[in-house]
Amino acid sequence: MAKHGDPSFHRHVATSEIWGLLGLRLADDLILPFDYISYATQLQEHANALTALLGSSHTIAPIYASILEFAAAANEAVEESKRFEELGLAKDVASCLRIRAFNDRLMLVERAFLEAEGLRGRPWFKHMLYSPPKNSADKLSFFPGVADAISDDLSSTEEGRLEIDHEIWKVARAIRRAAAALRGELA
Repeated sequence: MAKHGDPSFHRHVATSEIWGLLGLRLADDLILPFDYISYATQLQEHANALTALLGSSHTIAPIYASILEFAAAANEAVEESKRFEELGLAKDVASCLRIRAFNDRLMLVERAFLEAEGLRGRPWFKHMLYSPPKNSADKLSFFPGVADAISDDLSSTEEGRLEIDHEIWKVARAIRRAAAALRGELA
């Protein structure tokens, strides 16, 4: 790093300042400032791009349905957050515990996008929505399991088409888990 990457270590200082400010922001906010409505919007855009890529050869209706469920849960979370602010935050032990439980739900959402067995052929990558592409020629930078199945050109056989459909269902299941976590239905 001292010779080629960041000889004067300016980038290191800037990065640590950003992380420090983020840490202070998260420590000072009683309710974590996560925006899952924009996350749902981004997922919708990804689903539209996937539909355009796959055409009529596959249906991604399960993904669309799960995104709608996730968006509804995100809107409910925003409303719940507003109710906390209207009632006044952390005035007693019970309200502090409710806020803590709400923040825990917000944090569990990202973990819900993980799949224990990981991606097919790359089990060290667990995230069903975002992972590095398998190769640089991949057309998708999202829904990595589906992208891997498409890039492996599995759509030419019946077994391959079933694998793509299976990956679509895995993505939908992960998004539904995240919606359940946001609603507090996931233990």
